[in-house]
Amino acid sequence: MSDSSTPASTPSSCPHADATAPDATAPRPAPAGTPADPASGPAPGPAPGPQPDLFSWQFAADPYPAYAWLREHAPVHRTRLPSGVEAWLVTRYEDARVALADQRLSKNAAHHDEPAHAKGKTGIPGERKAELMTHLLNIDPPDHTRLRRLVSKAFTPRRVARFAPRVQELTDELIDGFAQRGDADLIHEFAFPLPIYAICDLLGVPREDQDDFRDWAGMMIRHGGGPRGGVARSVKKMRTYLAELIHRKRAELPEVPDPDEDLLSGLIRASDHGEHLTENEAAAMAFILLFAGFETTVNLIGNGTLNLLRHPGERELLAAAIEADDTTLLDTGIEELLRHDGPVEMATWRFATEPLTVGGQQIAAGDPVLVVLAAADRDPERFRDPDTLDLTRSDNQHLGYGHGIHYCLGAPLARLEGRTAVATLLRRLPDLRLAVNPDDLRWRGGLIMRGLRTLPVEFTPAPPRKRSDASSRM
Repeated sequence: MSDSSTPASTPSSCPHADATAPDATAPRPAPAGTPADPASGPAPGPAPGPQPDLFSWQFAADPYPAYAWLREHAPVHRTRLPSGVEAWLVTRYEDARVALADQRLSKNAAHHDEPAHAKGKTGIPGERKAELMTHLLNIDPPDHTRLRRLVSKAFTPRRVARFAPRVQELTDELIDGFAQRGDADLIHEFAFPLPIYAICDLLGVPREDQDDFRDWAGMMIRHGGGPRGGVARSVKKMRTYLAELIHRKRAELPEVPDPDEDLLSGLIRASDHGEHLTENEAAAMAFILLFAGFETTVNLIGNGTLNLLRHPGERELLAAAIEADDTTLLDTGIEELLRHDGPVEMATWRFATEPLTVGGQQIAAGDPVLVVLAAADRDPERFRDPDTLDLTRSDNQHLGYGHGIHYCLGAPLARLEGRTAVATLLRRLPDLRLAVNPDDLRWRGGLIMRGLRTLPVEFTPAPPRKRSDASSRM
């Protein structure tokens, strides 16, 4: 959930952006950059062999070899995206950190030199028509500073920590739904509903309305990489509902806040020197918290579980630590899963407000820039054996939740949900295994997020959970 997130998912630092599907028929990316600025370091030399295909379905299954080629031969690379928009891809770790913190790279699409945003080719589909543009992913200081300060008062680590028992309860209830069967699709039956119901509870969406949110979010996940009309309709329905809910909660808000007050009431109540969020700002913020708060966690759980199943030694090490009530490896393990194959492939759109140089490459004013978090987090100049999954890795300042002022506001909640989901799966279903060949798994289309369509698994059927088992030791 960072101002780095995508359609069919992110808050102030959660990944969000173009949900156009990778298209194997799209034009092959072709370098089109201007000469590098010698003062900013030498440009890479001529690359041997052909440039790898980008944005094909084969690339979606395993983009890391192509990103390794770009890091070495074209670390700041101009390419035509499947949507037709031309953008710069930043792939090295140090360049990525600089770009994520550079305020000359604006989040406001008004700085784009072509009307791609208005045409729905950048950003979250439908957000403009639904009047949801004024959220943390689309604005710069000083407005970003004001809104983030207000929202931070409602979205506190203490509030997230108090929510841990409910996340555990939801996790166990979802596993109960398939544990006795011996098989499941962990995306649709577990990784997808868990963060939807959790963020709805945290926001204060009534339980009787939460299935509507699940349907709207499902439309974003299923169609976020294809025709955008369905996504836009779901965004509009969600916006209309949130506006009505905020209006109702504002009218019923007690003068003295309850210690367990929901997040939406906290957003309405939040103020800074007497300045409150407007109703539009509150609706946009609630939308982005929900939008950003679910797909990143879906992908963290899905990608993370897949990688544990494909690395049995690491999985057994983690399972033993969980059984021994040792949370240290769980903490470092979640960070490694975020680094190794994280939920956000690229940070959300940025636009150069003036000519600048990134990684020795000149970028013109108005050019879109996409920081490739997945490439930066496998940079051998920053991480030892970057393609190896090592759950004990301690020096792990990955960029999975962004960097700088747009660092993901919802990262504590995502980490809580990821920790709880992984620990409970390994504890309750100890012989969990893939039910298909890994090569048969399919990844969802889209530019910003990285996630599986399905994750079929098998395991020994588990008996019904006893009431005394309801609370987790983790």
